[in-house]
Parts: sequence; C-alpha cells; structure tokens
Amino acid sequence: MMNKILKNSFSVFALLLLVACDCGKNCGSMMEEAEPVEEAMEDALFVNGRPVASTEESAFESGDSVYFGYDNYKLDTHAQKVLKDQAAWLAANPEKMIIVEGRCDERGTREYNLALGERRANSAKDYLVALGVDANRIQTISYGKDKPVVLGSTEMAWALNRVSTTRIECGDK
Repeated sequence: MMNKILKNSFSVFALLLLVACDCGKNCGSMMEEAEPVEEAMEDALFVNGRPVASTEESAFESGDSVYFGYDNYKLDTHAQKVLKDQAAWLAANPEKMIIVEGRCDERGTREYNLALGERRANSAKDYLVALGVDANRIQTISYGKDKPVVLGSTEMAWALNRVSTTRIECGDK
C-alpha cells in the first residue's frame, strides 16, 4: 500500500516539477527577437513568476527526475526509462546542454550527503553517456541535503529528496 502511495506521489510530483531555465548572461540574444507580450504570454509557462521552458522542453522536463532508494545511487528500471527518454530528447536537440543535480534527504552528515548526491548525479550522467549523449553536454552538481526538493521529516519528504533532476541549460553549446 505504501509503495503504491509513493509511486502515485512520485508521478504527481514529477508532473508538478518544472525546472526554471537559469539564463544568466547567455540569453541576451533572446531579447533581440521579442514578440508582442500578449502572444508570448499565451505560450509561456511560469513558475514563481518566472518564465520557464518552452512547450517542447516541458515535455522533456515532465520526466526530469529519477528517484533513489535510501543510501543508494543505483538506477532502477523506471529511472533507466526516464533517462532513455531524456537521451532521445537530447539526440533530437543536439544544441542543448543539461545539468544533472543530485540531492539527498536530510539524514546523514552534510559531507556524506554531498558525496552521495554527487554519486547520484554521476550515475544519471554515466547512463546518459552510455546511451550516446556527449559527456561534454552534461554538467553535474550535488546539493546533498542543502537544497531539498521538499521540506519535511517524513518518509514521503525523504523519498522525494532522494533524487537526481535534469535541468536544461539556457543557451546552446
């Protein structure tokens, strides 16, 4: 029963997650081809008042996260399917770069969780590379337990924080 609840919660949570495009200095050229605000608003997706990925990219992001067991960084069959879908999207969009972010739940030391988050991010990266994605297109970062996806000290919160999330970088390679 708990597994069914966790699986359903993961599915709902994955659909709710949209990853903001962190443009920084690389997106100045996007302003040059401005369209009327009304038209742009119709097509834009917003999270916390910030525009995020296009509709095409949001299809990628609906499967942006893979979850791990407690104290684990091995990919299960569901995680492998998510990453295969990501690899297919990346093959169709060779100009895109990604960042794989590894996270952990709050249990354990900061140092241990940073290392585990790094192993989780690298596990996802290594699988994508094995599927043919150029390693130079993938950056990894570990947040350990420092930037949880959800706050809380419950089994559900811990499960949702044992994750690696793929974020599309704004700007091309």
